[in-house]
Parts: sequence; structure tokens; C-alpha cells
Amino acid sequence: MTGREVYEIWAKEGAKWTDWVRPVPFIAIDDNAEIMEFYDLNIPDIFYLKEIPTKTAIIVDEEGYESIKEGMALALLGFRPIPLFNGTNEPINSLGAVNNRIVEVALIWGALILKNINLKDDANPVFLIDTNRMHRYKMDESIFDNSYDMYHQDFPSEKYFLDNGIENIIIVSKKIEEDLNRIFYKFKNIKILHTNGYEAPKVVKLKKPKGKE
Repeated sequence: MTGREVYEIWAKEGAKWTDWVRPVPFIAIDDNAEIMEFYDLNIPDIFYLKEIPTKTAIIVDEEGYESIKEGMALALLGFRPIPLFNGTNEPINSLGAVNNRIVEVALIWGALILKNINLKDDANPVFLIDTNRMHRYKMDESIFDNSYDMYHQDFPSEKYFLDNGIENIIIVSKKIEEDLNRIFYKFKNIKILHTNGYEAPKVVKLKKPKGKE
């Protein structure tokens, strides 16, 4: 499949939430299609949901390809996976801070599965992000710094979430990273819950961000 074809599966026309799919990783996808066999991609079990929650969006903040695998598992439970990967590939013969190439490969794998899942167009979203985005190697000039942060515009606004029936957001991660804390600290009418991927999600109170928001 071409990068455009993969993108069109993830960003299905007419489906709610797909306007937030980031196009960046799909641009370089064609060069990675032939190396899919080298990665161990399989759909994991979901332990932290005892029942399918309503009025809920999920954010999976794990290593890139693990995030996509989790997204496929949640798609089978009825959630619409929305990839928010925004990193670029390092130049040829360079080492990057973030391995975006494996993300591209996993997006191809995920598209092949996703196109055969009959999701409702108004399915609640699961946003997929790469916790490796936070890697910073600016002190080492030999490493290409393709790290990045998430910003308010990368997610729907609180009003949009509420207007579309979302009252709870579950963040799946080892910890809530600073950029997500900064974004969701401003949400006053939506419950923010956190799980490490095994335990049941619990409501958390986000800390006031340092410096300017």
C-alpha cells in the first residue's frame, strides 16, 4: 500500500475524530513496507477495562509501535484509533532520538487490520501517541533530535469533547508526561483518569504546569 492509502484507512472519510489524524508519518511509509516482517507485531490483551466504558476517550502513551498495537486491541472493543505521531525520520546514515520508522511500519500493519474492523463512524476515540517523543539528546551532536511535544491543538478542545459526548479521558501510560499534563490541566469539566496499563483507571488531579502554559 502507498502512504496515502494507509492514511485514508486511518483517517476514514466521514468518521468522527479522524480530522485529528496527523499526516506526518504517512509521508515516508512506502520506503518501509518491505521490512514489516522484522517486527513482532501482535494484538495485546486489555487488562484495565473490565467493561467497555461509555462517554470515554482514551489516550495511549506508550512506545510508538506498542501504542499502535494497543490501539488495535481497543479498536476490536469499538474505539476509533487516532494516531497522533508527529516525528520526522532522521537523515540517511544518522541516528535519531526517536525511532519513527518502526511507527510507520506499525501503521501499515494496523491499517491492514483496521480496514477489516467494522467500526461505527461515531465510535469514541483512542488517541495513539509515542512516549519516546520526549527523548532529548541535544547535548550529543551526533544524534539527530527528532523529539517533539504534544500541544493543545493536537487534541480536540474540552468543549468539542463535551459536545460529542465525552465526559472522561483515560490516559494509559507509565506516568502522565509534562506535555499531556499541560494540555489537560485546563480541562475542568472532564474527568481525567490514569492507568499503567494493568490496573483499573483512577481519577487523578493534574498538577499546575510550571512556567507558561
